[in-house]
Amino acid sequence: MGTASVALTFLGGAGTVTGSRFLLESDDRRLLVDCGLYQGERRWRRRNWDAFPVPPETIDDVVLTHCHLDHCGFLPVLVRDGYAGSIRMTEGTAALTAIVLRDSANLQERDADLARRGGWSRHDPPLPLYTVEDAERAIERFETVPFDVDVDLGGESSLRLVRAGHVLGSASVLARVGSARVLVSGDLGRTEHPVLRPRADPPAARTVVIESTYGDREHREPPRAHAAFADAVRRTIRRGGVVLVPAFAVDRTELVLHALSTMVREGQIPPVPVFVDSPMALAALDVYRRAGVAGELRPGMSDLVDLPSLHAARTPEESMRLNSPRQPCIVVSASGMASGGRVVHHLRHLLPDRRNCVVLTGFQANGTRGSMLRDGAREVKMMGRYVPVNAEIVEDQEFSVHADASELVDWLRQMPEPPEAVYVVHGEERASAALAERIRDEVGCPAVVPRAGEKVLVD
Repeated sequence: MGTASVALTFLGGAGTVTGSRFLLESDDRRLLVDCGLYQGERRWRRRNWDAFPVPPETIDDVVLTHCHLDHCGFLPVLVRDGYAGSIRMTEGTAALTAIVLRDSANLQERDADLARRGGWSRHDPPLPLYTVEDAERAIERFETVPFDVDVDLGGESSLRLVRAGHVLGSASVLARVGSARVLVSGDLGRTEHPVLRPRADPPAARTVVIESTYGDREHREPPRAHAAFADAVRRTIRRGGVVLVPAFAVDRTELVLHALSTMVREGQIPPVPVFVDSPMALAALDVYRRAGVAGELRPGMSDLVDLPSLHAARTPEESMRLNSPRQPCIVVSASGMASGGRVVHHLRHLLPDRRNCVVLTGFQANGTRGSMLRDGAREVKMMGRYVPVNAEIVEDQEFSVHADASELVDWLRQMPEPPEAVYVVHGEERASAALAERIRDEVGCPAVVPRAGEKVLVD
């Protein structure tokens, strides 16, 4: 088999920034890297309901780069429909992915129930994509592996996980199938993460699959960190409003709380109450604190969050009270693109009031409520009704822990030798095309933006 051809198929993450799924297959083995949900525009979300392109029971191995839904969120369906092998990932990814999948399953069940009771679904009855029971079955298949260790998969196949510096536990995957050596970047972090240890240099590989979330953008370094965020908080508090921060529960909420801690400590904002309204974010924060003990965080990060006025909204009743708070405050709630979760209820109640402010804290995929708010929508639809947007909308892109275009190119340049081919994925079409052009010009190797479902030979 060592000389047999090996195929790489882009089952997802091609033409869009979500739904990452990459299949490596030889004559006798199939390895799936990532198994993510499609998010954003309806045309992509509908693909979550399609049958998996290959029978799940024919896949031998699954490896996960990190815990975000667009990389892990389809695992419960894959296992429910027949996948019976291990799902390998780092320890940090396993801890966070279990939280993410349980939360996602709960939301799937809850949203289906709300749609049934509200009557706004076209399906009768509306069903969840997967259930909590499906998620638990997937979690039972988790197998943790350390960074920088070759894991023998049998059949002349192996994998190695290399620190990616994007979120806790995130990794790039070096996969060997027969004679092929393929490096899948996963989501790459910036050269320096605010709280995590930095990403590692990439290993040698003839074929590279690289993300392009920020493939056409550069991060700006302002004179004062998060100045726009701090200014927005001060303005909103003065007019007696609420600052609502849609934030991903994993990594983003932790970074937002860390930044707010710094703002309060340095006197940039008053010490108003800060509410974390996301059970998943609270669970993830505990994982991050344990990771500090385990050496995953940067030195000096023992006090990741230091907010004396920090409060947890754990129950639905506590969450609902935040829709009409008695005093100015800051509410941090998932999800980061305002596409689901408790933040949707807060938006419904807070957007019509001009005193309030919504601070967007990172990438907003096309078609999400977050992108609509960023682009100046005057109304947004939620729960079957349109809601007027009168609240102030502020964007703080400094929280992004995605490598920008130059940092992506630099990662390729750090490889021991230039790859023979680079496939640019996990980005909007314009971002992927722009990064491919830079790779051709600056790295000097072929760079292709594959189509969804495209299959290529690798060696």
